[in-house]
Amino acid sequence: MGSYKLHVVLLCLVALVFFHVSQAQNSQQDYLAAHNAARSKVRVGSITWDDTVAANAQNYANQRAGDCKLVHSGGRYGENLAMSSGDMSATEAVNMWVAEKANYDYNSNSCTGGQMCGHYTQVVWRNSVHFGCARVRCSNGSGTFIICSYDPPGNYLGERPY
Repeated sequence: MGSYKLHVVLLCLVALVFFHVSQAQNSQQDYLAAHNAARSKVRVGSITWDDTVAANAQNYANQRAGDCKLVHSGGRYGENLAMSSGDMSATEAVNMWVAEKANYDYNSNSCTGGQMCGHYTQVVWRNSVHFGCARVRCSNGSGTFIICSYDPPGNYLGERPY
């Protein structure tokens, strides 16, 4: 095999491995594992993937792909949104939301110090039992947009997440 053909084959293998790894970091299982790890830590039952909810999330992600603005859909599901100027994986997005746990005070059922914690409370909301997520690359080259939708939605005023 000539040197040129060998290089082409090697480049194709590298691209295939990269594609497989990047897809593996954004699978349904990656979203599930990250969510259920956080829920387990506060003794909340597992959440399950729902294809209908996921299709809704994908539809909205496709709509946002043009500008990737963090604007909620206003639909029937609870939502967590994430945007990155680079490549953001499913696990990174969920971990970012879960990191807000440090801002949540269970005793007062509120966020502390003016910090955000609503993404975290949606991840662990005990009554949200189905969810689906979607990820798109922003068509304007500005990064990645991720949405997870939750059914039934959470974060009701005055109610505790767990």
